[in-house]
Amino acid sequence: MPAADWKTKEAEMLKLIEEIVNIESGTFLKDGVDRVGRALAREYEALGFRVHVDEQQERGNNLLITHPEARNPEILIIAHMDTVFPEGTVAQRPFSRDERYAYGPGVYDMKASQITTLYAIKHLMETGSDSYKNVQIILNSDEEVGSVHSRKLIEEQAKSKKYALIVEPSDEDGTLVTGRRGGGKYYLTVAGVAAHSGAEPEKGRSAIAELAHKIIKLHALTDPEKGIHVNVGVIGGGTSSNTIAPHAYAYIDVRMETQQQAEELDFRIREICLRADIPGTSLELKGGITRPPMIKTEASERLLKVVQEEALKLGEAVTDKKVGSGSDGNLTAALGVATIDALGPRGGKAHSKEEYLVIESLVPRTKLLANLIARLSSNLSE
Repeated sequence: MPAADWKTKEAEMLKLIEEIVNIESGTFLKDGVDRVGRALAREYEALGFRVHVDEQQERGNNLLITHPEARNPEILIIAHMDTVFPEGTVAQRPFSRDERYAYGPGVYDMKASQITTLYAIKHLMETGSDSYKNVQIILNSDEEVGSVHSRKLIEEQAKSKKYALIVEPSDEDGTLVTGRRGGGKYYLTVAGVAAHSGAEPEKGRSAIAELAHKIIKLHALTDPEKGIHVNVGVIGGGTSSNTIAPHAYAYIDVRMETQQQAEELDFRIREICLRADIPGTSLELKGGITRPPMIKTEASERLLKVVQEEALKLGEAVTDKKVGSGSDGNLTAALGVATIDALGPRGGKAHSKEEYLVIESLVPRTKLLANLIARLSSNLSE
């Protein structure tokens, strides 16, 4: 395709990115996530793809996208529609751009990736390659909180696939990801007994004091040398400063390197929260390990070499790395599927006000994804 045509495609991509960035789609805003889903479904249906809606009550609906002529597709592409930003963020700082960068909530993580994926499929169709029939696409709605409600769909579809291409965004250098730490999320609630802190404090049982005991024990599980981190990131509770707190809560995030660590960590967290340190208080723990560690396997190593070869043909030398954060690649890799992550466009500062997308990376990453799909579908990687 001539460079002038790709320049037109880039403008089209930016227009669609602007459309979906300006739709509020924080994970807990179901209506917004579903609006993004409908916008993307519209585009795929216009190409002749079938869009199956995986209905969800608590979160946005997940989408499973397949061409009607597909027969046992080997490639699974995964992208998420949700962002981390609270309601009202788009009104404060909607999509904007300058000559080099585009800005806005979720522009980098990962709404631009949605559009490069769409245009990779378009490119295959426009150039006469039928490899788009070897692809199944999952657009999920809750990746930012661990893919709890989309995990079943992802794992069901991944079992029959040979390759998983995760289009999370890449960093400023375009580095691919072949390893990630595993992770888990827990929600701890503590029930105490209210009492006036001045008149009859002896009748109270402080839920906050009990929670404090648990925070210290939970944080003590952290072992940086082994790659284990436990973080109580959000706490709350109580009713007033002169009342013994009748309730308290905490959100807990955990990260680990291996599956064995994940199992041990889950056991120890449950053990800590099984019994109260302060008599008269009680605890309830919900949650668990949401993502197994993403381990680089021989199959993933072979897939990486194919990606690197295709990137070199486009004039880009790409390397890979292991990162601490999780993604849906953790789920596919744990099933033994050859997985490569961070195939999306370049940028940085995800989850912040300064989040940005490198505009000039849209076309190269679209070409790379399209060429990779074609290569894997022609069995040249064997």
